Amino acid sequence: TKSYLSPPAGLQSLSVLGQTGWSVTYTSTHICALKGSTVDIGCSYSYLNNRNRGIMVQERFWFIRNEYYGPVDLRTDPDYTGRVEHQFHEKDCTLRITDLRESDSAQYKFRFITNQRDGSYTGSPGVTLTVTDLQVKRRKSSAHTELQCHSSCDVIDPPSYVWYKNGQKIEEETSLRVSVGGDDSSYSCAVKGHEGYRSAAVYDPKLPSVSVSPSAEIVEGSSVTLTCSSDANPAASYTWYKEDGQTPLSKEWWLSFSSIQPSDSGQYYCTAENDLGKRTSESIFIDPPSVSVRPSGEIKEGTSVTLTCSSEANPAATYVWYKINGRTPLSKERQLFFSSIQPSDSGQYYCIAANTVGSRTSEYVSINVKCEW
Repeated sequence: TKSYLSPPAGLQSLSVLGQTGWSVTYTSTHICALKGSTVDIGCSYSYLNNRNRGIMVQERFWFIRNEYYGPVDLRTDPDYTGRVEHQFHEKDCTLRITDLRESDSAQYKFRFITNQRDGSYTGSPGVTLTVTDLQVKRRKSSAHTELQCHSSCDVIDPPSYVWYKNGQKIEEETSLRVSVGGDDSSYSCAVKGHEGYRSAAVYDPKLPSVSVSPSAEIVEGSSVTLTCSSDANPAASYTWYKEDGQTPLSKEWWLSFSSIQPSDSGQYYCTAENDLGKRTSESIFIDPPSVSVRPSGEIKEGTSVTLTCSSEANPAATYVWYKINGRTPLSKERQLFFSSIQPSDSGQYYCIAANTVGSRTSEYVSINVKCEW
């Protein structure tokens, strides 16, 4: 069964004549078919069959490439393995191609070779096949959100389409007016009568995710890159902002700091947008944790002292305390507590705040314990 779309109205078949009695006749010289479908390229041929001279056909094949050693049989082309079939029957030379790909768009020619010297013949110019992939596009000039089904050639005149929402059939219209943006619905279309070959689904961007690289400790002066990603079709365009700023920092999917500084600390987020909608990511914080000491001022031996680590991280951070030049964690809580501090506890302390995005190291805080005597 032919499952390709008919050629445009008025297109005539082409008979290619050669020496007397030799010819190749193509049913159509231009065919447009849907991606994924099957196409039959109709063909018949004739030659001077003089039994007294013993003329016989030894080879017959279709080709699209003509190498220096001659035309290459389509059946030997790895790009067509398992997808081509010659339906040769007497003078019938019809070619069938299944599971059409856009890369199959080419000019196809039939060639037959007889047992006579110079007894080969190619039907030129051949048949031009265009494989089209249906696409859903938004008509921006409309006051409403109007989706239209597009292809690279006029497959039906007038066109008639079937529309799907989240995979379920909803309408049979040339175009579709819908309310899109933020409802997580997907839309696709198909040519009526060829519902098995649908367009790729289009949908507005999903909630963008943000990440930071490197994910380990960020040091002043180092290179840092924030990335934004979102699943969307058509592909989303991205914009980066800081805190509540209105001025875009970048319109790429990344935001880079070649030498990050304390002034770069703050809250960043990105937006992902396509023709169907716009979504804003959660915020990511680039901010070193701060350390506070209670009580402040002079610290006396035997008193109670608490160091507190603070970080405005999102997601919430976990904490680890260290004493400078020490490798063993002193605490994995937000606070480091000394119930009766001793002179041996004097020194410099710092904390590391970490979450799934990365880790940050605080500045050092110095504790000098005054001996009671």
